Amino acid sequence: MESTQKRFAGLAKSSEVQSLSAVTAEEVPRHPTGIDELDRVLGGGLVKGAVVLIGGDPGIGKSTLLLQALAQVGVTRHVLYVSGEESAQQIALRAKRLAVDAASVRLLAEIQLERIAATLATEKPDVVVIDSIQTVYTDTLQSAPGSVAQVRECAAQLTRYAKSHGTTMIIVGHVTKEGALAGPRVLEHIVDSVLYFEGDTHSSFRLIRAIKNRFGAVNELGVFAMTDKGLRGVSNPSALFLSQHEEPVPGSCVMVTQEGTRPLLVEVQALVDDAHSPNPRRLSVGLEQNRLAMLLAVLHRHAGIGCFDQDVFINAVGGVKIAEPAADLAVLLAVVSSMRNRALTEKMVVFGEVGLAGEVRPVQRGQERLKEAAKLGFTKAIVPKANRPKTPIEGMEVIAVERLADAVAQCR
Repeated sequence: MESTQKRFAGLAKSSEVQSLSAVTAEEVPRHPTGIDELDRVLGGGLVKGAVVLIGGDPGIGKSTLLLQALAQVGVTRHVLYVSGEESAQQIALRAKRLAVDAASVRLLAEIQLERIAATLATEKPDVVVIDSIQTVYTDTLQSAPGSVAQVRECAAQLTRYAKSHGTTMIIVGHVTKEGALAGPRVLEHIVDSVLYFEGDTHSSFRLIRAIKNRFGAVNELGVFAMTDKGLRGVSNPSALFLSQHEEPVPGSCVMVTQEGTRPLLVEVQALVDDAHSPNPRRLSVGLEQNRLAMLLAVLHRHAGIGCFDQDVFINAVGGVKIAEPAADLAVLLAVVSSMRNRALTEKMVVFGEVGLAGEVRPVQRGQERLKEAAKLGFTKAIVPKANRPKTPIEGMEVIAVERLADAVAQCR
């Protein structure tokens, strides 16, 4: 009975029943990783006793980034890298290629949970990386490593250790071919933070996005560039998502999207061409495809511009994924620009949500978006009327619109 109770102990410390107002709420101290973009996504740095789950496609750079971070953190804290996928020699080769301080990183190549737990008890590290949870197994279960039962049990025991000893634990997780974290969904519920590593392996740019964070804001975005010396943070990511055209081109519109607390300028491109089949194509990369069909219907109904006999292709430059509806107005103006084969005004940004009634709705943090665009040299903006700034922004002409037809009229 005692072993059963121990095995199913709570993940967090138990407490007596008390008034919530009697509980002392203290800000949790953070320890920077030395990588600014990673700290931004984590909410300022590593937290004592926190468990972070990071997932991404194979070869995207998860192990590279974590080795770089451990080398930085290891200068002032005791760190341990537990590898279940690579040998010690392979990791040593990576450390040599990245030119990191390998002397500050303790290394263990092991997949049995009991041996890992014994090492943790001996080493007593401040920060641990488990690479990856799908390779770890416990002898108490008969199933193979990576099975639902093994992943759930091993993650629970590692989380229990992190909470009881105040150890920061970073767990690497595999993803399915659809891009979701592999294993049971409870894995994401157990941990404190869930980070997704995104990006095309054929491109040098990588994005880390927080979708859950008990110690910070969600939907924060960290941008990295893959170099021969590992991953390097990009301080001005807007430059990655803007094409460098010598002169304005039709079908191109720059929007300001908001990723967490960071405004990003992204170029939205549209190509409208005569359809060569009875069913015109609607293809969208980086934006929601179903929303594109809806927006084209609104464009026809409320602006008198029909695309029913045209193929429409939409692309967000740089491989970024835009989930917010603030891209609606930029998408439609790019479509209109491509249909008319007429470029939009140079140095112009656009944002706004378009409703089914043809109205242009406001978006959050409109003032911050405009300031970011002005900082990067943009001189004109088309925005929802409710997002018009109360005080003029130096060097920028702001055109506020209420209806989609008004915005289209500005592009003649």
